[in-house]
Amino acid sequence: MTLDKQTLILAQFIHDESGAVTVDWVVLTAALVGLGLAVMGVISGGIESLSNDINDVLLVDHTEVAF
Repeated sequence: MTLDKQTLILAQFIHDESGAVTVDWVVLTAALVGLGLAVMGVISGGIESLSNDINDVLLVDHTEVAF
């Protein structure tokens, strides 16, 4: 392989953009997963508190019906 052919192959490799779309999708998907995790981190405390409040009400305020 001559130096000119190696230079040509390297130049073609540098200017090739066929994998750029894949990289874009990976970055966008990672951003969405990170955003989802951040939202769950913020909301999980409130959901846990609310579920504990519901549990307390269900344990105390129950109705017995006699037939």
